[in-house]
Amino acid sequence: MTTISATYSPEDNKIRLYPSTRLDAETYERVKAAGFKWAPKQELFVAPAWSCAREDLALELAGEIEPEEMTLAERAQMKADRLDAIADKRATQASAYSRAADELSRAFEFGQPILVGHHSERKARKTQERMHNAMDKAVKAHKAIGYWQYRAEGVERHANRKNDPKVRAGRIKTLLAELRDLQRKLNTAHKALEVWGKLTTDNLIRLGLGRGDLHSYNLYSAVESGEITPQEAREKAMAGARATIESDNLGRWISHTLNRLAYERDMLGDVPRYQGEISPTLLQMFVREHGADKPKGAKVDADLFTVECAAPLPAHIAQGCSVELSADEWRDLMQSCGYLPPASKPAKPPILNFKAGSGTISVVNPWRREAENLPQVEMTKADYVKIHTEQRGTRLSTCGNFRVRIAPNPKHEGPRYMAGWAAILITDQKQHDAPASVQDMEAAA
Repeated sequence: MTTISATYSPEDNKIRLYPSTRLDAETYERVKAAGFKWAPKQELFVAPAWSCAREDLALELAGEIEPEEMTLAERAQMKADRLDAIADKRATQASAYSRAADELSRAFEFGQPILVGHHSERKARKTQERMHNAMDKAVKAHKAIGYWQYRAEGVERHANRKNDPKVRAGRIKTLLAELRDLQRKLNTAHKALEVWGKLTTDNLIRLGLGRGDLHSYNLYSAVESGEITPQEAREKAMAGARATIESDNLGRWISHTLNRLAYERDMLGDVPRYQGEISPTLLQMFVREHGADKPKGAKVDADLFTVECAAPLPAHIAQGCSVELSADEWRDLMQSCGYLPPASKPAKPPILNFKAGSGTISVVNPWRREAENLPQVEMTKADYVKIHTEQRGTRLSTCGNFRVRIAPNPKHEGPRYMAGWAAILITDQKQHDAPASVQDMEAAA
């Protein structure tokens, strides 16, 4: 009797089946149809990724799914060892073929030519052919050594790359995107059910059927052709929305994605508790990242904040369409969900509008990363606005304390595309005092 054990590895999100003996034809076809493939070297069936159907099949065949004991690094090491063994085998073959070719070549080592017409011609040509074949095989085997060594190194590199913090952070972003897609199906179903509850007359139902996001069936054409009545179409649309909301598979997918997120975050390290200021905008960003539908944050009082959505919030965030928590409770929730607000970008230096005594301003060339002096040109705000937006911008000063406006030098004589950049002084706009760094440079000059 064949016994089957099943495992799941969160490292690669794969289910594996370990049969004790060869599967019968019916079971094999079921396993194959579910997407499992036989790995002969490991003597197991492996699926490319987790799914509800594969999990159900594994539970049916094995009774339970246990954690995979072998890590990705260990599995990669075993495969690398197998590939290294193949490389060693090819090295042995290359040496053997080289020795054989060398031994065969001794028949010609003294320069004895093949005697055409002589009784030895046939044997000599056969020896020569065998020598050439041995040499070709030696070359091919030698080339194969590098190939299999490269494969072995690639397997180890892939395993190490999977554990790289940057790669893991990228996987977390991908999982969050998948979570939002799953949550979006729930949000759409909840909103559709609410809308259909308000559309009761035939005319309103016909208008609702024109929106594809309110139903999952081709109900509009069925109503137009007279196959079903508008009321029957409404009931079908509402039944479809309820089926999505109550879908066991959708709930399992969401739970599985959350578990994978928890695993990846745990391997990446503890998420620090946010100590900054809580704001409605920050809370909207947080719940939106986890799939909330168009959240609206508000500050109730000094230490109380609320978030409301048109559809129910994700279940791991809160129950219902709104949640009200204190600032510390929001911080705890963000930490438990692995959310860390993005770091604010440093403010850019101010744009100064001042007249340079020397007529030039030293700025940093963003491409060559070196200082260059731009001539200062005066113009009105209206003339500056007339310049195309792609030809206007700012440059950072060499001291890094301010920026100046730039544009192609309007005083350039010749083709405009050959005009260099110039620092622009807006004459009809408030002018600032020259910065101390500019004054010092001009005084030194």
